[in-house]
Amino acid sequence: MKILVLAPQPFFVPRGTPIAVRALLQVLCSDGHECDAVVFAEGTDPGIAGCRLFRVPAFPGTRNMPPGFSLKKVVADIGLAWIAAGRMRRGAYDLVIAVEEAAFIAMMLRPIFKVPYIYDMDSSIPEQMDDKFGLPGWLRRWLETVEGRAARKSIGALTCCRTLQSTVEGYAPGLPVQTIEDVTLIEAPGTPPADCSFDEPIVMYIGNLESYQGVDLLIRGFARVLDAGRRARLVIIGGTEAHIAAHARLAQELGVGDSVSLLGPRPVERIADYLGAATIVASPRTQGRNTPMKVYSYLDSGSPLIATRLPTHTQVIDDDIAMLVDPNAEDMARGLTELLDAPDLRARLAAAARRRVAAEFSPTAYRRKLTGFLDQHILPKLG
Repeated sequence: MKILVLAPQPFFVPRGTPIAVRALLQVLCSDGHECDAVVFAEGTDPGIAGCRLFRVPAFPGTRNMPPGFSLKKVVADIGLAWIAAGRMRRGAYDLVIAVEEAAFIAMMLRPIFKVPYIYDMDSSIPEQMDDKFGLPGWLRRWLETVEGRAARKSIGALTCCRTLQSTVEGYAPGLPVQTIEDVTLIEAPGTPPADCSFDEPIVMYIGNLESYQGVDLLIRGFARVLDAGRRARLVIIGGTEAHIAAHARLAQELGVGDSVSLLGPRPVERIADYLGAATIVASPRTQGRNTPMKVYSYLDSGSPLIATRLPTHTQVIDDDIAMLVDPNAEDMARGLTELLDAPDLRARLAAAARRRVAAEFSPTAYRRKLTGFLDQHILPKLG
């Protein structure tokens, strides 16, 4: 097929959805499909054979695009819609794969250019915006109406977790939907880097430091562990300067500043190196329903995972492969203490997690799910 992928993100940058888009394009192109991708201005060309990139111009004020909704993204989306229309006018595409809000663009262009589309839902936009801004009820309902219409007008949908699959099925009963979870980014065992060499057991978090990630909860639980007499170090990787400073202040206020190391961002290519230094890895997220991409690498790291017992995690994780705790500082401290005190428990959970990754969350599993969905549900519709 000749496929147009609409990906309203900086590309390529090493974070959630752009990593997922890269994986999508790699599988499509390696299977012989010809792909064009319309993406935002920022990022580097990942060099995928068989894929051409078309970038939205770098409009004033749209640099340093953050994850999630922003006015910068609205401006860039207008440019993406214009370029998408131009490509469809010239391109004779068989299919559009529209990521996140690009599904609204694909829906508007379908009656004009007659190109069917797949809705690639990496998050529910009404839910994401409500979590971030606290939308009035009428606005959330309107956004849900638009999102539902985009699902019903598509010929199929891809989601990154089961809760989003349920969302699409609620919008469009009978629509073919395939959940394709993200995969581990660990390709080989890493060598612990020099800036992560400590004598104490290391509890590690990797990711952005937005409030929904619950890193403040992790710090508060960690402080209780130290107050109870345990030795450990909390290593936090990622975040903007402002977020790093805010979390450093919290650690100081709790009296554990000397035991919390905020290293800032590190290249995604070195994720295995840093995870190789961890005694425990942590996903303390408190909001959202989609599973964080880092969880799959955590599970493949060889270190046990502690995570909050919320749907964002439990749709993928269970008590057989992780230490699940309630989203409060007291239970976070309990879970950390149990793991620090029990090497056998750590080893059992880590080994079970790696087996699960090999079966369900590997690049091989990703390819199997994507190609199976296209072959069974999409190619027959396209004739």
